[in-house]
Amino acid sequence: MGIFSRKKNALLGLDISSTAVKLLELSQQGGRYRVESYAVDPLPVGAVVEKNIADVTAVGNSIRNVVKKSGTKTKQAAVAVAGSAVITKVIAMPASLSESEMETQIELEADQHIPYPLEEVNLDFEILGPSEKSPDMTEVLLAASRSENVDDRVAALELAGLECKVVDVEAYALERACGLLLSEWEGEPPQTIAVADIGATTTTLNVLHQGRIVYTREQNFGGRQLTEEIQRRYDLTFEEAGMAKRQGGLPDNYVPEVLEPFKEAMAQQVNRAVQFYSAAHHGTIDVIIMSGGSSSIPGVDELVHEHLGIDVVLANPFANMTIASRVNAQALSNDAPAMMIACGLALRSFD
Repeated sequence: MGIFSRKKNALLGLDISSTAVKLLELSQQGGRYRVESYAVDPLPVGAVVEKNIADVTAVGNSIRNVVKKSGTKTKQAAVAVAGSAVITKVIAMPASLSESEMETQIELEADQHIPYPLEEVNLDFEILGPSEKSPDMTEVLLAASRSENVDDRVAALELAGLECKVVDVEAYALERACGLLLSEWEGEPPQTIAVADIGATTTTLNVLHQGRIVYTREQNFGGRQLTEEIQRRYDLTFEEAGMAKRQGGLPDNYVPEVLEPFKEAMAQQVNRAVQFYSAAHHGTIDVIIMSGGSSSIPGVDELVHEHLGIDVVLANPFANMTIASRVNAQALSNDAPAMMIACGLALRSFD
């Protein structure tokens, strides 16, 4: 299973995060995308730990549930592994080589670049284009991941009756979704954007310059901390706290005493990540795009803007898409900031 596998059929974008499986299926009509299927299914606690699948059966069951909820008939899917589980390296190869010759040459040279035995990794490459330093050389992106990272995802999909056609890298899926946002930008698109993804346990800042990720920083902070504080404060189970966070019905002191401090902490985390980037790269960021489940808490975007003085936009890859009648448009809109990776994976259908 190659990390950059080619395909021509419609693909489900399946984002397996630490808390949920998110499914998205897109079609294209006259240059405009349409959401054909969408669903989200929560994962049991501990099924995915630090972006590694710990319980293949539990993840397979959630994939089966999300397929059923979505109503899709498509059986082929694209998934992603976390960037931390992938080693990438840009190497230069003679431009005169054919793709098959390049593949042979890369396999011969790969053990110089990969710190694991080659029989334990899935290896793939993508030709980036001519080398700026030498016109007779081509730059090639080499990507490798431990086989179990790929195999566990393939096995979970198979349990749900799906065929895994593409294993991508989360960062590349995010780049693709950001490319869609930038292509639809009103006016001149920004040169340098920061995507602040507030996940369940990790906040990731990716800085993209001219559409390519040039900087990544992860911090241990996420929506789980809010869930755990609700659980502690109101003596609920973790599942009850998660439900109350999404559906409401908590006591009057919840907003001022629990939610507002969490929002403030989130804004500080994004502020800190941006300051680290600025200090390391002396670069300015034009726009911050907020993504991930917690970023859709009302007022977070304004708070981050107050802290940093930079324009802040809530990620919505579906803003200019049409939506099939069977898709719950309101639920999709609510989940939009958390669907960036699923969207980037679904866009692989049109490569």
